[in-house]
Amino acid sequence: MTINIENEYSGSSAFIPHDDYEKIAREVILQALEEEGCPYECEIGLTLVNDDSIREINKEYRNIDRSTDVLSFPMLEYPAPADFDFLEEADDSASADDSFNPDTGELMLGDIIISVDHVMAQAEQYGHSIQREYAFLIAHSMLHLMGFDHMTPEEAQVMETEQEKILTPLGYIRE
Repeated sequence: MTINIENEYSGSSAFIPHDDYEKIAREVILQALEEEGCPYECEIGLTLVNDDSIREINKEYRNIDRSTDVLSFPMLEYPAPADFDFLEEADDSASADDSFNPDTGELMLGDIIISVDHVMAQAEQYGHSIQREYAFLIAHSMLHLMGFDHMTPEEAQVMETEQEKILTPLGYIRE
């Protein structure tokens, strides 16, 4: 598995130490892939930014001129959340070939962009650790990269349940 982590955060507040934020990202991503039954080695991009940067990205890609906590850019369109079978069914098609990195053979799931400013503010707002909030945003975004959404109350409930299945075994529980 390849996780490309870029820390572009430029802010005045202290964040999780470098080794720890990489460790948390890796363990949450691995747990999410395992929980959702992904049969492939994967490639995921994770970029840490400040509120100004995520606001610019949100405006450019979603036409929403405000900062947010996390943005997810999935590379795949699933017939159903975490249904990876379509990749095998389309094994000989160009769309399946485009889903895998030709150099590594890894499934390219997509990119996650997290606002560190939001991580710290939301951790304080919700009364839990910065590590828990960071892990939560990664789990949430990983579910988006695997086809989950929360546009309806039913979808939101499914996502909440799946997030807890990912975070609880790792000890990132709500305090």
